[in-house]
Amino acid sequence: MDLRYEAFCFADRYFYDADGYGIETIESWVSTLSGCGPDWRRFDRGDWHVCLPDGVDLPMQGWKVHVAATGADAAAVLEVVRPYCLSARLPFKFLRSPRVFANRNAKYADRSASGKLITIYPVANNDLKRVLDDLSARLAGLQAPRIPGDVRYREGPLYIRFGGFVERMITDPRGVCVPALQRPDGEVVPEPPGVPDWVEIPVFLKSYVNTEQPREATRYQVTKVLQQTNAGGVYLANRRSDGSQVVLKEARPHTGLDQDGADAVTRLDREARTLIRLAGVPGVPELHGRISVVGNEVLLLSPMPGVPLSRWLARNYPLTQRDLTKTDRSRYVERVLALLARVERVLSDVHRRGLVYGDINDRNILVDEDDSVSLVDYELSFPAVDRRRPGGGTPGFRAPDDRTGYEVDRYAFAVLRLWMFLPMTAVLDLAPDKLADFVRQVRKRFDLPLGYLEEVLAELRPRSARSARRRNPIDQPEVNWASVRRSIADGVLASATPHRGDRLFPGDIQQFAVGGTGFGHGAAGVLHALDVCGFGRFPMHEKWLVDAVRRRTPATAGFWDGAHGTIHVLDNFGYHDEADELIDRVDPQLPSITAHGMRSGLAGIGLNLLHLAASRQDAGHLWHAIELGDRLTTMLENPARGRAGLMHGWSGPALLFIRIFERTRDRGWLDHAELAIRRDLMECARTPDGSLQVRDRQSMLPYLEVGSAGIAIAMEELLTTWPGASVASDLPRLRRALLAEFVIQPGLMLGRAGLIGALAAGLRRDPDPLASRALDQHLDWLALHAVSYQGHVAFPGTHLFRLSMDVATGSAGVLLALASALDGVQLLPFLTDYSALSVFGLASVSGGRSVRVGPGGRA
Repeated sequence: MDLRYEAFCFADRYFYDADGYGIETIESWVSTLSGCGPDWRRFDRGDWHVCLPDGVDLPMQGWKVHVAATGADAAAVLEVVRPYCLSARLPFKFLRSPRVFANRNAKYADRSASGKLITIYPVANNDLKRVLDDLSARLAGLQAPRIPGDVRYREGPLYIRFGGFVERMITDPRGVCVPALQRPDGEVVPEPPGVPDWVEIPVFLKSYVNTEQPREATRYQVTKVLQQTNAGGVYLANRRSDGSQVVLKEARPHTGLDQDGADAVTRLDREARTLIRLAGVPGVPELHGRISVVGNEVLLLSPMPGVPLSRWLARNYPLTQRDLTKTDRSRYVERVLALLARVERVLSDVHRRGLVYGDINDRNILVDEDDSVSLVDYELSFPAVDRRRPGGGTPGFRAPDDRTGYEVDRYAFAVLRLWMFLPMTAVLDLAPDKLADFVRQVRKRFDLPLGYLEEVLAELRPRSARSARRRNPIDQPEVNWASVRRSIADGVLASATPHRGDRLFPGDIQQFAVGGTGFGHGAAGVLHALDVCGFGRFPMHEKWLVDAVRRRTPATAGFWDGAHGTIHVLDNFGYHDEADELIDRVDPQLPSITAHGMRSGLAGIGLNLLHLAASRQDAGHLWHAIELGDRLTTMLENPARGRAGLMHGWSGPALLFIRIFERTRDRGWLDHAELAIRRDLMECARTPDGSLQVRDRQSMLPYLEVGSAGIAIAMEELLTTWPGASVASDLPRLRRALLAEFVIQPGLMLGRAGLIGALAAGLRRDPDPLASRALDQHLDWLALHAVSYQGHVAFPGTHLFRLSMDVATGSAGVLLALASALDGVQLLPFLTDYSALSVFGLASVSGGRSVRVGPGGRA
């Protein structure tokens, strides 16, 4: 699980959001700023309020000063630093409000932002030392979190970093948008975590940069990073003196705050006291000691065997396999019941010592090869006599506010009992009224002991009275898919926030990293989906998009998460001048792009340039697209291993090669396309059910972004153009990966909607009863994902913690998949449009849910 998502769950009940938007009316540091005259420019950028004096030109990069603070001292630090910067006419920025500051110091917030309150940009060479010396004297004695990667100046809250003064981003070889610096030779490179090796360090800073490791740290050799958060890290290490293995659990003071305001060290103290009381309990780590390293506190713990329960379930959950037998399900039930009994035994031992565990979830339970279990991470534990609640917890497992003491563990354990058979329980935080639906689904698929599900229902059923659930069109016994799609579109439109400058439609947390205008996570993709799916154009929302990209150029040039996706939509909507202006602004980035995929790399940009060449009859765009294709063929000669699929893998370049062939009729491009697909196939392996799936770390993935569906989509396009391509022999096994009954997320890129789109594309080339039944089943399961938002059908995004309306992870992507499957609408730009081709006419009826694959959907 990507732990960053929890940090975006605090601001809004329904959507991922960056905490702090719109709350300044309650308490704001911006409103308290005084002495900033008309010769200063002031504006908000994300969480920051920026102050720039007129007549001062910021260089692109240099040594900047970060002022850190604790929550208790933040206001006082601002009262010292802001007047100083105004008087000295130093460019600076500060966080807008106390709440923004608190949430940037939360446990799962970005580590690189930890403790930062103010950033100062000394422009002149002699400004840096003067600023550091002046503020060191004025802020002497104040405590603050250490900022990872920065150089601390003396013992106070000042830190120095060589970095960008002006925002400059680059797409790294992984396709990830990261901050960039320019080397002396002119090359633009990703900003390193520490001081770049090519930067000349001022003499007065050298003693601070070249600080030796403390002796305590050298006693242990870290062999594996198990987890890193804003609170600290968990590391597997060897003790150098005797080679014995130990787990180091690190806590950073003044940061990693929980919902009670306790910092990481406070929770580490609590965990140490808990482990002392639990000494000797089987399945609980032993505490071997405690050390301090560079101001951080570290517990020495015994390593516990096994893998997290989440990984165990990914390997063993039967509904992800096709052709499942009743015996397979029965074996799984027997094994899970035994596992749960062992977890309950450890939990009971904890309770007998008078303690509440406080954080049962799929990451804190380890399962060994013999199915023995252990519980780790006791920082939220507390004595049961306190009758309180933990100051944190995991979404989906966290007990409601009306549970205290042992009830907290009983609730979470009941969630676990349901999660083991349907690992979608995070949706219950959004929609508690789906509990009965989940229980019914588990009852249909697994033969459980009498009373098992009744006990789960009794524990998880809300205690407070709730209004009756409003049934959505997707909940009806006979589904009218036209009504469902209308409801999804209405839900997307109901979520729009045109008053905000950072985003128009709520989506994935990536929109706060790459901006809210793009195709995958932003307004451009949502407006495209509404248009091509038949729900019209929305001029006021289009104006928002035009204004947003005029205010701020997208950070990268890429198609999915950068400028070219927005260019594509603007041009299709008739905003040709605005599209051209954006092309001119991002064209200088193209020579430095090394990513090959469709997401942020050359493939997506090249495909859009080909599209523009065709729509405008522009030979210049055609030439440019072919040039990018040539660069990709050179990269293909010696490709690095990576994530295979449509967005990150070589399937994206394969699609570009196919489209270049269609324009040039040069068959060499088809050879390149086949080689690119074969390169992605090298990242695949066969699974026990005979499917071919992508190996991604320790998982096997069937999805569109990374996985079999993305490769299959590209292969379908190649075989449409070149039926004799030799890679065709692998297509049946790729298609088989699309047939699994259970998919945890509903979205297009990493969920069920992507499998729906890929299956529909395959069925239009090769009608197949098994694939048709699987498509019906996927459509049937969509109802289990669906949540009501303002009376409309909506879908949860990544990790299911919050709803999303974007194309990549949310409702707009589901809408595209349904339009593709039911009407043949183009699933994504640059793929084949089948809207004029009816394959099945009326298809089957699965579970009473009418399905049609072909023009017109079902009325």
